[in-house]
Formats: sequence, structure tokens, C-alpha cells
Amino acid sequence: MAIIVRLDRVMVDRKVSLTELADKVGITLANLSILKTGKAKAIRFSTLDAICKELSCQPGDILEYTDDPTDLG
Repeated sequence: MAIIVRLDRVMVDRKVSLTELADKVGITLANLSILKTGKAKAIRFSTLDAICKELSCQPGDILEYTDDPTDLG
């Protein structure tokens, strides 16, 4: 897949832990971890909305598209 998840960078910038974000967004720690590591196959808009609200960011800060399959990290 050519979507790169940059959630870890935004979380570091905002000094928010995985556990803290999971609690505030209302998602399980396991599911947030799957999303953060880029292993998720999908994300609900409601989850993306909650994450963006909590981190005060835009979806484009978290998700990035690349057409180069070697540039996935």
C-alpha cells in the first residue's frame, strides 16, 4: 500500500503517549498501535476525526500518499 502513516511523528511532536491517546480517542491500545505502525488496512473517519481533534492536526499530518513503493518509511 502506498499510504504512509506518520502518527508517531505527530504524537512525539505533541508529547502524547500511545496509552494517553488511546484513552482520549476511545480506541483500544492494540488498534491504535496497529494504526501507528502502518499495519492497519483501514481507518474510520470518526476515528481519524477524534485523533485529529485530540492532536490538533490535519489528516494530512498523519497520512501521506506516495506513488513510490520503495518510499514506505
